Formats: sequence, structure tokens, C-alpha cells
Amino acid sequence: MKKAEKERPTILAQTIFLGTLGLIFVLPVVAGAYLGRWIDSGLEGYSMRWTLSLLFLGVIVGAVNVYLLVRER
Repeated sequence: MKKAEKERPTILAQTIFLGTLGLIFVLPVVAGAYLGRWIDSGLEGYSMRWTLSLLFLGVIVGAVNVYLLVRER
């Protein structure tokens, strides 16, 4: 019981962990959106095909990253 109490994460450690989860989810989404927008701006006409595709891919990559980090812990 005492060992479990000593190993319990602090509020700061939990906050840092949640912040890390947020970052590893949001960064691929934002990167996908920016890359897609950059590709779409180089194409003629109005297109959002790459933006939406890479945004969706970013969501999937971010979700997998979060899953792997939580599973590792």
C-alpha cells in the first residue's frame, strides 16, 4: 500500500502527460492541414481535396500516436 502511494503520479506529472497527449494529437493534424493547403494553393482552380485528405490523415496519425503512448504507459 505504501509502495503504491509513493509511485502515484503527482498533479504536475498528470498535467504534463495530458499536455503531451494533446501535442502528439494536434501536431499531425495541423501539419496535414498546412501541407494540404500548400499543395492545393499550387493547383489551378479552387480545390480542397488535398487539404481535407491530409487533415483526415493527420487525425488518424494523431489518434494512433495517442493510442501508442497510452498503451506504452
